[in-house]
Amino acid sequence: MNAVNQAGWRPEMGQANAATRATSSGDRALMLEEALIFELGQPGTCGVDFGETDLPPLDSLAPFLRRDPLDLPGLSEPEAVRHYTRLSRQNYAIDLGPFPLGSCTMKHNPRLNEKVARMAGFADLHPLQPVSTVQGALGAINQLAHWLIELTGMHGVAMSPKAGAHGELCGLLCIKAALEARGEARTTILVPESAHGTNPATAAFAGFAVESIPATCEGRVDLAALTAKLGPHVAGVMITNPNTCGLFERDMKAISDAVHAAGGYVYCDGANFNAVVGKVRPGDLGIDAMHINLHKTFSTPHGGGGPGSGPVVLSAALSPFGPLPFTVREADGSVRLVEEEQAAHEHPQGFGRMAAFHGQMGMFTRALAYILSHGADGLQQVAEDAVLNANYVLCSLDDVLDAPFGASGPCMHEALFSDTGLAEGFSTLDIAKGLIDEGFHPMTVYFPLVVHGAMLVEPTETESKAGLDRFIASLRSLAERARAGDEALKSAPHFAPRRRLDETMAARKPVLVWQG
Repeated sequence: MNAVNQAGWRPEMGQANAATRATSSGDRALMLEEALIFELGQPGTCGVDFGETDLPPLDSLAPFLRRDPLDLPGLSEPEAVRHYTRLSRQNYAIDLGPFPLGSCTMKHNPRLNEKVARMAGFADLHPLQPVSTVQGALGAINQLAHWLIELTGMHGVAMSPKAGAHGELCGLLCIKAALEARGEARTTILVPESAHGTNPATAAFAGFAVESIPATCEGRVDLAALTAKLGPHVAGVMITNPNTCGLFERDMKAISDAVHAAGGYVYCDGANFNAVVGKVRPGDLGIDAMHINLHKTFSTPHGGGGPGSGPVVLSAALSPFGPLPFTVREADGSVRLVEEEQAAHEHPQGFGRMAAFHGQMGMFTRALAYILSHGADGLQQVAEDAVLNANYVLCSLDDVLDAPFGASGPCMHEALFSDTGLAEGFSTLDIAKGLIDEGFHPMTVYFPLVVHGAMLVEPTETESKAGLDRFIASLRSLAERARAGDEALKSAPHFAPRRRLDETMAARKPVLVWQG
């Protein structure tokens, strides 16, 4: 493999000559230039012929009828199909290559899970069907709940939260209900710097004041600083483990013990559960509540074909305060859905509902299919491969990219780099835009905030070594260019459908065009 094929760049190449890329159509081979649909179509034309009717409009509808014609683009069927197909070719997708987004776990979605989710008995359900007609679906939900409890070592689970932040809110409402039952009005949630950004936002939304806990020089929670802030005003702590620096919180049990001794509760952000699934049970670490992003750990990546889902596993101390509804498996094997009418007797301390219905059925079936098809050994390998891949990326690039916590021990599922060491005037954004030219989606940039110019890379467990080698070669090439001061990198991407935007102007002075 020569240097051009491996790295995709040579110093003498510089910026590609724009003249060599110009065509009369605007297309560049199979990279098609596509206009807006309003520019393609003409009002008044239509791909379907409608016959004229002599029927007068109903008088009752007259106030609601449009007086002026809709300014809709008129296209024939092939024109409309081609337009959206051409647009789809400009989308990056998990089926094209890796999404190295740190903190997001964008991995391959097994097609088996998709097939199960599309089975008629699941896909065609209506949330208002009688319970007697959805026993199979309720049984699947109950079985998934069982395995989530087993995998986390917890006591109970609330299945209805819709995604991560919704699960965080559920956990904090459980904590608030437990405190109210004790007759305590604690006001504060402690949130480490290394936690996910939704944690402090959720705590504030739930009515708590937020106090930040600093990180140590190795990127983990400062246990001494945390214990110093504990007191009768602290309702609990929200901690992400593994944290957003890609590190496991070694003092997790000590943190839990200290918070419990002070009368508080421990909430764990489970967005990174794929790094420890099958290896570590959060319940053994003293966790009281933790949401599990089913769409991260157990199947569908973000935007990969369905909504999110964020069940919350609860300790014995918080289970009585969980939301409705929930399933109960009877002695005869049937599954009962506990709603408001039974709650007064069976769940009197629950805080109410998190959602109108029970949860995301499509995500439940995907997650259950994922768990059952992997088995215990397979789920352990998920965590092992996620950690192996991330450390492979970290070790392969730490000579050309600064790894601020590279000396803190092996990382977990994601590798964290910074822009330290790049030539003056070059930044993380240049590396990210350059990756687009290399044919990759950029990594997460400028997060976590505790690292200047952060580049957070999560390769996930589903990327092969060959695929990682290709990504690493491109990232290495870009880092070398940025360290060498290659000015062409500052205007990347050069080969994407659109060039680099002035993002500050786009945010502060967007150009909005009204079509109406």
